[in-house]
Amino acid sequence: MRLLKVFFFFFLFMTLSERAFPLSLDIKKDVLKNGLSVIHLERKNLPLVMVTLLVKASPLDEPERLAGLSSLTASLLTEGTKKRTSKQISEEIEFIGASIGQSVDYDFTTLTLSVLKKDLDKGFEIFSDVLLEPVFSEPEIARKKDLIKGNLRKAEDDPRFIADREFRKSLYGGHPYGRLIEGYPETIDNIKRDDIVRFYSDYFVPNNSILVVVGDISGEELNSLIKKYLSSWKPKDIKRSSFEAKKPSGKNVVVVDKPITQANIIFGGLGIRRSDPDYYAISVMNYILGGGGFSSRLMQKIRDEMGLAYDVHSFFSPSKEPGIFQVQMQTKNESANISIETILGEIKRLKDSGATPSEIEDAKAFLVGSFPGRFDTMRKIADFLALIEFYGLGLDYMEKYPRYIESVTPEDIKRVAQRYLDTENYVLVVVGDKKKTGIGK
Repeated sequence: MRLLKVFFFFFLFMTLSERAFPLSLDIKKDVLKNGLSVIHLERKNLPLVMVTLLVKASPLDEPERLAGLSSLTASLLTEGTKKRTSKQISEEIEFIGASIGQSVDYDFTTLTLSVLKKDLDKGFEIFSDVLLEPVFSEPEIARKKDLIKGNLRKAEDDPRFIADREFRKSLYGGHPYGRLIEGYPETIDNIKRDDIVRFYSDYFVPNNSILVVVGDISGEELNSLIKKYLSSWKPKDIKRSSFEAKKPSGKNVVVVDKPITQANIIFGGLGIRRSDPDYYAISVMNYILGGGGFSSRLMQKIRDEMGLAYDVHSFFSPSKEPGIFQVQMQTKNESANISIETILGEIKRLKDSGATPSEIEDAKAFLVGSFPGRFDTMRKIADFLALIEFYGLGLDYMEKYPRYIESVTPEDIKRVAQRYLDTENYVLVVVGDKKKTGIGK
């Protein structure tokens, strides 16, 4: 039965012929003299080129009083250079049908480009201009600050945002993972232009970056573009801070009283680093607990049997530093207590008894069979390769992943459940009507 499920998932993806590709890919890697890691995958099935630049600049590199500095810096890259205004960048990119964007994660910043083969030179020229020549003008800084603070004010009406914010704050304390990536109104006001320029100068350097290029471009063409547009990019010594994330001690309960009909519940604790070899056993275990949709234990118990929620799910979010483990759900305020007790009960059952052979087989079948969906477009491939390199997983990771999952044993499931699922030391956040939930009185 499991083999049939694996075959079904592979057949589903591989029949999408314009997007299908083999798991064994001819990926090239080079490290340039300036320290820039370059990863290249030539694919000629479509006249497109996808570029992902991952820069190891994130909230891990900003002081607490300047929380949001990394996010603000990244957002300003496309808002004006020495050659182009923000409007000109937008118009020129739109004219050639390309797209350029940026985002910030807790571990890194990415700058991306999607461009047609015929406009590759122009697209790369704009991309390099945005990367190397941002001006960080005072008017744009003020505009971005106002926009971010406005979005944060609006987010205060979202109970899910509040729950996640309070969970991270309670779990991580002063660790950068415990802060909002966007920062807070008061820390955003603390950020000056000099701080932005200094952050950019310190971290947006080639020896702190990974360049991934996927699509209709040869190695010779890529080398020519890099020489033409990135040869002036100079390396610099990187200063890194170190942080320690500590597991919660005791039952840390945070209740936010809000006059809403549905209580938003987050239960969890500290997770793992992405480099942890337990990642694969945890992936199978979590699928069984609450990551497997309708087939997961939490969904079957809380939704199907008890009718307490439309959705309940668990996940591990591994990072460079230990990430998070969470169970999330929404339920009527009056059902909050019984829902939390049920979550704790299902976790304890998995720790005590482990998983059944059929549960393990189903989890493996899904994880292996759905794996190609993580990179079924060139954009996904480019982003995925950047992550593989960042976390040091090896460029043959796509080939090895199925074997890693298949090697997980029932003993592994029980071991990681006992090690990483804790019903005595945890963080519990409830955002809802305090009087009706009866929690935190």
